[in-house]
Amino acid sequence: MDGFLPIDRTSRRTLKTAIGCVGTGLHSGRRVTLTLRPALAGTGILFRRTDLGIDIPARFDRVVDTRLCTALVAEDAPQARIGTVEHVMAALAGTGITDAVVELDGPEVPILDGSAAPFVFLIDCAGSMALHGPAPVIEVLRPIRVEEGTAFAELHPNQEAGFDAALTIDFPATAIGRQHLSLRVTPASFRAGLADSRTFTLAEEVSRLRAAGLAQGGSLANAVVVDGPLVLNPGGLRRPDEFVRHKMLDVVGDLALAGAALSARFVGNRSGHGLNNRLLRALFADQSAWRMAESGLTADGVAMRLPAAAAPAIA
Repeated sequence: MDGFLPIDRTSRRTLKTAIGCVGTGLHSGRRVTLTLRPALAGTGILFRRTDLGIDIPARFDRVVDTRLCTALVAEDAPQARIGTVEHVMAALAGTGITDAVVELDGPEVPILDGSAAPFVFLIDCAGSMALHGPAPVIEVLRPIRVEEGTAFAELHPNQEAGFDAALTIDFPATAIGRQHLSLRVTPASFRAGLADSRTFTLAEEVSRLRAAGLAQGGSLANAVVVDGPLVLNPGGLRRPDEFVRHKMLDVVGDLALAGAALSARFVGNRSGHGLNNRLLRALFADQSAWRMAESGLTADGVAMRLPAAAAPAIA
Protein backbone atom coordinates (compact mmCIF):
# COMPACT_ATOMS: atom_id res chain seq x y z
CA MET A 1 0.00 0.00 0.00
CA ASP A 2 1.17 3.54 -0.78
CA GLY A 3 1.08 4.57 2.87
CA PHE A 4 4.16 2.46 3.55
CA LEU A 5 6.19 3.61 0.51
CA PRO A 6 8.42 6.67 0.10
CA ILE A 7 6.33 9.43 -1.46
CA ASP A 8 6.93 12.98 -2.62
CA ARG A 9 5.83 14.97 0.40
CA THR A 10 6.47 18.31 -1.30
CA SER A 11 3.24 17.92 -3.31
CA ARG A 12 -0.38 18.00 -2.22
CA ARG A 13 -1.88 14.54 -1.67
CA THR A 14 -5.29 12.95 -1.45
CA LEU A 15 -6.71 9.45 -1.10
CA LYS A 16 -6.93 7.09 -4.06
CA THR A 17 -10.38 5.86 -3.09
CA ALA A 18 -13.05 6.31 -0.44
CA ILE A 19 -12.94 4.20 2.71
CA GLY A 20 -15.03 4.14 5.86
CA CYS A 21 -15.75 2.69 9.27
CA VAL A 22 -18.43 2.65 11.96
CA GLY A 23 -17.78 3.47 15.60
CA THR A 24 -19.00 5.21 18.73
CA GLY A 25 -18.54 8.83 19.74
CA LEU A 26 -16.47 9.11 22.94
CA HIS A 27 -18.57 11.87 24.49
CA SER A 28 -21.94 11.51 22.71
CA GLY A 29 -22.07 7.71 22.89
CA ARG A 30 -23.75 7.76 19.47
CA ARG A 31 -23.04 5.26 16.71
CA VAL A 32 -21.42 7.15 13.83
CA THR A 33 -20.42 6.20 10.28
CA LEU A 34 -17.26 7.91 9.00
CA THR A 35 -16.09 7.94 5.38
CA LEU A 36 -12.82 9.41 4.11
CA ARG A 37 -13.12 10.57 0.49
CA PRO A 38 -10.62 11.91 -2.09
CA ALA A 39 -10.75 15.65 -2.85
CA LEU A 40 -9.42 18.05 -5.45
CA ALA A 41 -6.26 20.08 -4.87
CA GLY A 42 -7.04 23.15 -2.81
CA THR A 43 -9.98 21.59 -0.98
CA GLY A 44 -7.98 21.11 2.20
CA ILE A 45 -9.56 18.94 4.87
CA LEU A 46 -13.32 19.35 4.85
CA PHE A 47 -15.75 17.78 7.35
CA ARG A 48 -19.22 17.00 6.00
CA ARG A 49 -22.28 16.30 8.14
CA THR A 50 -24.17 14.06 5.73
CA ASP A 51 -27.19 14.00 8.05
CA LEU A 52 -27.44 17.78 7.82
CA GLY A 53 -25.98 18.45 4.37
CA ILE A 54 -23.51 20.96 5.82
CA ASP A 55 -19.73 21.27 5.25
CA ILE A 56 -17.30 22.53 7.89
CA PRO A 57 -13.70 23.39 6.92
CA ALA A 58 -11.01 22.00 9.24
CA ARG A 59 -9.75 25.36 10.45
CA PHE A 60 -8.64 26.83 13.76
CA ASP A 61 -11.18 29.65 13.44
CA ARG A 62 -14.05 27.14 13.32
CA VAL A 63 -13.14 25.66 16.73
CA VAL A 64 -16.04 26.24 19.11
CA ASP A 65 -15.22 24.00 22.08
CA THR A 66 -12.03 22.57 23.58
CA ARG A 67 -13.37 20.75 26.66
CA LEU A 68 -11.67 17.33 26.56
CA CYS A 69 -11.65 17.40 22.74
CA THR A 70 -11.52 19.80 19.80
CA ALA A 71 -14.93 20.55 18.27
CA LEU A 72 -15.76 22.47 15.09
CA VAL A 73 -18.93 24.30 14.11
CA ALA A 74 -20.26 25.61 10.80
CA GLU A 75 -20.06 29.39 10.48
CA ASP A 76 -23.73 30.03 9.80
CA ALA A 77 -25.23 26.83 11.21
CA PRO A 78 -24.50 26.43 14.96
CA GLN A 79 -26.44 23.16 15.00
CA ALA A 80 -23.79 21.65 12.70
CA ARG A 81 -21.07 20.63 15.11
CA ILE A 82 -18.39 17.95 14.90
CA GLY A 83 -16.53 16.90 18.04
CA THR A 84 -13.31 14.99 18.70
CA VAL A 85 -11.69 15.88 15.38
CA GLU A 86 -8.11 15.83 16.69
CA HIS A 87 -7.28 12.13 16.16
CA VAL A 88 -8.41 11.91 12.53
CA MET A 89 -6.75 15.29 11.87
CA ALA A 90 -3.50 13.94 13.32
CA ALA A 91 -3.75 10.83 11.15
CA LEU A 92 -4.32 12.86 7.98
CA ALA A 93 -1.44 15.17 8.90
CA GLY A 94 0.89 12.36 9.83
CA THR A 95 0.30 10.49 6.57
CA GLY A 96 0.71 13.56 4.36
CA ILE A 97 -2.91 13.93 3.21
CA THR A 98 -3.55 17.61 2.41
CA ASP A 99 -6.92 17.32 0.65
CA ALA A 100 -9.81 15.06 1.71
CA VAL A 101 -13.46 15.07 2.72
CA VAL A 102 -14.36 13.50 6.07
CA GLU A 103 -18.03 12.50 5.99
CA LEU A 104 -19.97 11.84 9.20
CA ASP A 105 -23.63 11.07 9.83
CA GLY A 106 -23.47 12.37 13.39
CA PRO A 107 -21.97 15.05 15.66
CA GLU A 108 -18.71 13.35 16.62
CA VAL A 109 -15.80 11.49 15.03
CA PRO A 110 -15.85 7.87 16.30
CA ILE A 111 -13.25 7.25 18.98
CA LEU A 112 -12.36 3.69 17.76
CA ASP A 113 -9.45 2.59 20.02
CA GLY A 114 -8.72 6.09 21.37
CA SER A 115 -5.68 6.71 19.17
CA ALA A 116 -4.95 7.77 15.59
CA ALA A 117 -3.79 4.30 14.51
CA PRO A 118 -7.17 3.07 13.14
CA PHE A 119 -7.43 6.18 10.95
CA VAL A 120 -3.87 5.64 9.70
CA PHE A 121 -4.88 2.06 8.84
CA LEU A 122 -7.86 3.31 6.83
CA ILE A 123 -5.69 5.81 4.95
CA ASP A 124 -3.12 3.14 4.18
CA CYS A 125 -5.83 0.79 2.91
CA ALA A 126 -7.25 3.48 0.63
CA GLY A 127 -3.80 4.51 -0.61
CA SER A 128 -2.74 8.03 -1.51
CA MET A 129 -1.73 9.90 -4.65
CA ALA A 130 -0.08 13.20 -5.55
CA LEU A 131 -2.12 16.17 -6.68
CA HIS A 132 -1.04 19.09 -8.83
CA GLY A 133 0.87 21.80 -7.02
CA PRO A 134 3.14 21.98 -3.95
CA ALA A 135 1.76 21.59 -0.45
CA PRO A 136 1.65 25.00 1.28
CA VAL A 137 3.99 25.78 4.17
CA ILE A 138 3.57 28.35 6.95
CA GLU A 139 6.93 29.51 8.28
CA VAL A 140 6.91 30.88 11.83
CA LEU A 141 9.12 34.00 11.93
CA ARG A 142 9.12 34.95 15.60
CA PRO A 143 8.11 33.40 18.94
CA ILE A 144 4.44 33.24 19.89
CA ARG A 145 3.32 32.24 23.39
CA VAL A 146 0.01 31.69 25.16
CA GLU A 147 -0.36 30.66 28.79
CA GLU A 148 -2.82 29.80 31.50
CA GLY A 149 -1.36 29.63 34.98
CA THR A 150 1.71 27.41 34.79
CA ALA A 151 0.57 25.85 31.51
CA PHE A 152 1.85 27.33 28.26
CA ALA A 153 2.28 26.68 24.55
CA GLU A 154 4.80 28.32 22.22
CA LEU A 155 5.77 28.37 18.57
CA HIS A 156 9.33 29.34 17.58
CA PRO A 157 11.13 29.74 14.27
CA ASN A 158 12.85 26.53 13.24
CA GLN A 159 16.41 26.56 11.95
CA GLU A 160 15.60 23.65 9.64
CA ALA A 161 12.44 23.28 7.58
CA GLY A 162 10.00 21.00 9.36
CA PHE A 163 8.10 20.58 12.61
CA ASP A 164 9.76 19.85 15.95
CA ALA A 165 7.88 19.48 19.22
CA ALA A 166 8.78 19.31 22.90
CA LEU A 167 6.03 18.69 25.44
CA THR A 168 5.91 18.20 29.22
CA ILE A 169 2.88 16.93 31.13
CA ASP A 170 2.37 16.65 34.90
CA PHE A 171 -0.55 14.79 36.52
CA PRO A 172 -1.17 13.98 40.19
CA ALA A 173 -1.88 10.33 39.43
CA THR A 174 1.35 8.48 40.13
CA ALA A 175 0.82 6.18 37.14
CA ILE A 176 1.25 9.28 34.96
CA GLY A 177 3.29 11.81 36.92
CA ARG A 178 5.63 14.10 35.03
CA GLN A 179 6.63 13.03 31.50
CA HIS A 180 8.55 14.81 28.74
CA LEU A 181 8.96 14.09 25.04
CA SER A 182 10.96 15.84 22.32
CA LEU A 183 10.45 14.74 18.74
CA ARG A 184 11.05 15.80 15.16
CA VAL A 185 7.63 14.96 13.79
CA THR A 186 7.97 13.22 10.44
CA PRO A 187 5.71 10.66 8.76
CA ALA A 188 7.99 7.91 10.08
CA SER A 189 8.19 9.21 13.66
CA PHE A 190 4.44 9.86 13.73
CA ARG A 191 3.70 6.28 12.74
CA ALA A 192 6.27 4.73 15.04
CA GLY A 193 6.03 7.01 18.05
CA LEU A 194 2.65 8.74 18.25
CA ALA A 195 -0.14 7.19 16.18
CA ASP A 196 -1.06 4.30 18.51
CA SER A 197 -1.00 6.30 21.78
CA ARG A 198 -4.46 6.34 23.36
CA THR A 199 -6.47 9.00 25.12
CA PHE A 200 -6.62 8.68 28.91
CA THR A 201 -8.53 9.80 31.98
CA LEU A 202 -8.50 9.49 35.76
CA ALA A 203 -10.89 6.98 37.34
CA GLU A 204 -12.20 9.60 39.78
CA GLU A 205 -13.26 11.83 36.87
CA VAL A 206 -15.38 9.26 35.03
CA SER A 207 -18.55 9.76 37.10
CA ARG A 208 -18.24 13.55 36.97
CA LEU A 209 -17.78 13.50 33.20
CA ARG A 210 -20.80 11.29 32.63
CA ALA A 211 -22.92 13.44 34.94
CA ALA A 212 -21.94 16.39 32.73
CA GLY A 213 -23.07 14.51 29.61
CA LEU A 214 -19.52 13.65 28.51
CA ALA A 215 -17.66 10.34 28.07
CA GLN A 216 -20.96 8.54 27.33
CA GLY A 217 -19.17 6.22 24.92
CA GLY A 218 -15.98 5.80 26.94
CA SER A 219 -14.69 2.39 28.01
CA LEU A 220 -11.46 0.51 28.63
CA ALA A 221 -11.60 -0.43 24.94
CA ASN A 222 -11.04 3.18 23.84
CA ALA A 223 -9.28 4.95 26.71
CA VAL A 224 -6.58 4.34 29.28
CA VAL A 225 -8.07 4.74 32.77
CA VAL A 226 -5.72 5.50 35.67
CA ASP A 227 -6.48 5.09 39.38
CA GLY A 228 -3.56 6.46 41.41
CA PRO A 229 -0.61 4.18 40.67
CA LEU A 230 -2.74 1.69 38.72
CA VAL A 231 -3.58 1.43 35.03
CA LEU A 232 -6.99 -0.29 34.98
CA ASN A 233 -6.83 -1.54 31.38
CA PRO A 234 -6.21 -5.32 31.33
CA GLY A 235 -3.51 -4.98 28.67
CA GLY A 236 -1.73 -2.13 30.44
CA LEU A 237 0.08 0.58 28.48
CA ARG A 238 1.37 0.32 24.93
CA ARG A 239 4.56 2.07 26.08
CA PRO A 240 5.65 3.56 29.44
CA ASP A 241 5.24 7.17 28.28
CA GLU A 242 2.02 6.63 26.32
CA PHE A 243 0.42 9.57 28.16
CA VAL A 244 2.77 12.28 26.90
CA ARG A 245 2.84 10.67 23.47
CA HIS A 246 -0.94 10.93 23.24
CA LYS A 247 -0.81 14.56 24.31
CA MET A 248 1.72 15.21 21.54
CA LEU A 249 -0.58 13.39 19.11
CA ASP A 250 -3.26 15.89 20.17
CA VAL A 251 -0.83 18.75 19.45
CA VAL A 252 -0.31 17.40 15.93
CA GLY A 253 -4.07 17.14 15.36
CA ASP A 254 -4.89 20.53 16.85
CA LEU A 255 -2.14 22.35 14.96
CA ALA A 256 -3.22 20.64 11.75
CA LEU A 257 -6.06 23.17 11.85
CA ALA A 258 -3.51 25.86 10.92
CA GLY A 259 -4.45 25.49 7.27
CA ALA A 260 -1.00 24.51 5.96
CA ALA A 261 2.19 22.72 6.96
CA LEU A 262 3.93 24.44 9.86
CA SER A 263 7.66 24.97 9.70
CA ALA A 264 8.18 25.69 13.38
CA ARG A 265 9.28 24.43 16.78
CA PHE A 266 6.51 23.81 19.32
CA VAL A 267 7.21 23.93 23.06
CA GLY A 268 4.46 23.12 25.54
CA ASN A 269 4.01 22.61 29.26
CA ARG A 270 0.73 20.96 30.28
CA SER A 271 -0.78 22.21 27.05
CA GLY A 272 -4.22 20.95 26.02
CA HIS A 273 -6.73 21.55 23.25
CA GLY A 274 -7.61 25.03 24.50
CA LEU A 275 -4.06 26.35 24.57
CA ASN A 276 -3.23 24.65 21.28
CA ASN A 277 -6.08 26.49 19.59
CA ARG A 278 -5.27 29.78 21.30
CA LEU A 279 -1.71 29.42 20.03
CA LEU A 280 -2.88 29.28 16.41
CA ARG A 281 -5.22 32.22 16.93
CA ALA A 282 -2.35 34.26 18.41
CA LEU A 283 -0.05 33.31 15.53
CA PHE A 284 -2.45 34.37 12.80
CA ALA A 285 -3.48 37.51 14.66
CA ASP A 286 0.08 38.80 14.16
CA GLN A 287 0.86 39.20 10.47
CA SER A 288 4.55 39.74 11.27
CA ALA A 289 4.87 36.35 12.99
CA TRP A 290 4.46 34.12 9.93
CA ARG A 291 4.64 33.94 6.17
CA MET A 292 3.67 31.57 3.42
CA ALA A 293 6.84 29.96 2.10
CA GLU A 294 7.75 27.83 -0.88
CA SER A 295 7.93 24.17 0.01
CA GLY A 296 11.51 23.41 0.89
CA LEU A 297 10.85 20.05 2.49
CA THR A 298 12.62 17.01 1.17
CA ALA A 299 10.97 14.07 -0.53
CA ASP A 300 12.19 11.62 2.13
CA GLY A 301 9.76 12.99 4.70
CA VAL A 302 12.10 15.27 6.68
CA ALA A 303 9.08 17.33 7.69
CA MET A 304 5.50 16.36 8.40
CA ARG A 305 2.71 17.64 6.21
CA LEU A 306 -0.23 19.27 7.94
CA PRO A 307 -3.53 19.45 6.04
CA ALA A 308 -4.09 22.57 3.93
CA ALA A 309 -7.26 24.58 4.24
CA ALA A 310 -8.98 27.36 2.39
CA ALA A 311 -7.35 30.78 2.14
CA PRO A 312 -9.62 32.49 4.74
CA ALA A 313 -7.94 30.42 7.47
CA ILE A 314 -4.74 32.41 7.06
CA ALA A 315 -5.98 35.60 5.46
